[in-house]
Amino acid sequence: MAAAATSFRTLDSLDCAGKRVLLRADLNVPMREGRVSDLTRVERLVPTIRELADKGARVIVVSHFDRPKGKRVPEMSLAPVREALAGTLGHPVHWADDCTGPEAERAVAALRDGEVLVLENTRYYAGEEKNDPELARALAAHADIYVNDAFSAAHRAHASTEGVARLLPSYAGRLMQQELEALTLALENPERPVGAVVGGAKISTKLDLIGNILGKVDLLIIGGAMANTFLAAKGVSVGRSLQEADMHDTARAIMAQAEARGCEILLPVDAVVATEFKAGAPNRTVPVDAVPDDAMILDAGPLTVQRLGEKVGGLKTLVWNGPLGAFEIEPFDVGTNTLARKVAELTRAGTLRSVAGGGDTVSALRHAGAAGDFSYVSTAGGAFLEWLEGKTLPGILALTSLGGIAAPV
Repeated sequence: MAAAATSFRTLDSLDCAGKRVLLRADLNVPMREGRVSDLTRVERLVPTIRELADKGARVIVVSHFDRPKGKRVPEMSLAPVREALAGTLGHPVHWADDCTGPEAERAVAALRDGEVLVLENTRYYAGEEKNDPELARALAAHADIYVNDAFSAAHRAHASTEGVARLLPSYAGRLMQQELEALTLALENPERPVGAVVGGAKISTKLDLIGNILGKVDLLIIGGAMANTFLAAKGVSVGRSLQEADMHDTARAIMAQAEARGCEILLPVDAVVATEFKAGAPNRTVPVDAVPDDAMILDAGPLTVQRLGEKVGGLKTLVWNGPLGAFEIEPFDVGTNTLARKVAELTRAGTLRSVAGGGDTVSALRHAGAAGDFSYVSTAGGAFLEWLEGKTLPGILALTSLGGIAAPV
């Protein structure tokens, strides 16, 4: 990934006046009653669109939306998202009811310099997810230049993310550039010491992630139900807490690997427990080795959070993926909230570079009111996780290969 983050072309070197630019965006946004309910992805796309339009480009936006599985599903149209984009940009955005064919071609031909057009959902075609060369050629025919600003879809080798990049001169948009630069500074070329918070429900879903970062971080904080599995693997009784009994050997192996590599693993020393998983459930704080048989661990305890805060205070770089507890329901959001606000405080003070990502993580940091103070919060779910796992992302590889942009600059 380090090479990928230093060898792509950015908009700095793009002369696009009078040119047709195919902009791959991620407009797969949450909807409620036919309207966009969270504008984050739309807002993050705006700087790239404005820059291209201001440079005199004819901007043609393509994106997938939901999973129509190669069929036209009216509820999965990008039309309402186009309206939200126009509102965010503050000027009209043209629309075509298809992404290929005569209607799309007419809409592209009618564009003038500085104007913006959104094409219909690329997943209305089965060839999108199959990376069909014919669909890639049809999309590429709309434009002179390709700009990918959808890091969140970069882990997919689809026609609009990988196929088109091999057919046109290709550049990274500003959001893609920000993502790659932030991630490279977080794990590939970090200022040390560097730590990671890894939480969530299951070790089995984070094995590749943990395996990749063990050799890169000095401190690994394990949170959420994952921590219960590690505790149980050490012989600690965790009552009725969610844990993976079949992953105990794996947890012990991870701890042994961490020790061998000089990576300190931090697990909870106390926990907030309850007999019911619901908001406001009666609860109490106990040492982790005193969890009642009928209780569940639902959050990290105050001593744990204090200890984590002190450890994080000694870091220069932190990567965060996953909450410390059941942050969705009070009062079991306290641990995550407190540590998130501590990280935000250190980041504001300029002593810590903090990068976070993953769906639950973004929600948890927003819930804590801390997301705005992190150095960078990635809205990419699967792509962020696969990057943490050390995997090659097809959409990024296509930007840095001999197809498309021809050579690094």
